[in-house]
Amino acid sequence: MLLNTSSLTHLNRGFKTLFTAGLEGSETYWGRIATEVPSSTSVEDYPWLGAFPGMKKWVGDRVIKNLTQHGYSIANEDFEDTIGVPRPKIEDDTHGVFAPRFRAMGEAVGKFPDELVFQTVAAGFTSKCYDGQSFFDTDHPVIDPATGEEESVSNMQAGAGAPWFLLDTSKALKPFILQVRKKPEFIPQEDPANMHTFMKNEFLYGAYARYGTGYGFWQMAFGSKAELTKANFRAARTAMTSLKNDEGRPLAIKPNLMLVGPSNADRARDLILAERLENGATNTDRNLVEIYEVPWLI
Repeated sequence: MLLNTSSLTHLNRGFKTLFTAGLEGSETYWGRIATEVPSSTSVEDYPWLGAFPGMKKWVGDRVIKNLTQHGYSIANEDFEDTIGVPRPKIEDDTHGVFAPRFRAMGEAVGKFPDELVFQTVAAGFTSKCYDGQSFFDTDHPVIDPATGEEESVSNMQAGAGAPWFLLDTSKALKPFILQVRKKPEFIPQEDPANMHTFMKNEFLYGAYARYGTGYGFWQMAFGSKAELTKANFRAARTAMTSLKNDEGRPLAIKPNLMLVGPSNADRARDLILAERLENGATNTDRNLVEIYEVPWLI
């Protein structure tokens, strides 16, 4: 192949098509538990996370919820992937051997948000959410409507095992946030006189994206590192369904998803899918939640 701008443009169009096919064909997990939020700046603020949505009877003037008391923000980060194709491979028209690599590159880039989101889930025991506490914590401050005093509410169980989670993903805002500043872009090298090509005798092809991840309402998630047992499952579920707002009304949280990794998957199936318990009694917890197994929670 004669290398010039025209021939490289034609070649790059083919590589981009392969990349796009892999990107669009990638199967992802994150959308079940996280809400995609578009971003237009390097850092996005979420002051409204301090006020759980809900209506009340209109008596007198409206009660305006303070949306500025919580300073929670999510910063975007830059991510890239790069492939180098030797110049002789292009000159000799043997670049076709790289076709699967470009498709695989697109697939990996498409799946990358999974890694970001589930890393964020696992880090929730130590990473802060909007109220200044860890997302999974024993001391979330709430107001007791009976006394008007602040009290602590827990959405976690301590332990040393592999984590498992109960989530309510039925609301408009899911428990986790994937912030998208720039969707993946394929960036080819189109200048045959590029300095890198001159020095390394190869052409570079890259992918670039900008993302941030963070936490929504802690009330919609419960994290546990305790053993996945019937008692612990019931305690976690009860903790979520019993939550109330500052006026003392139920938040109507209903966990619908049990998020587990491979090490807890069998226990989850025994607990949730079995028709009967080991003693022959009916399993009254059967199908209370959907089991969602992902490979990132070890």
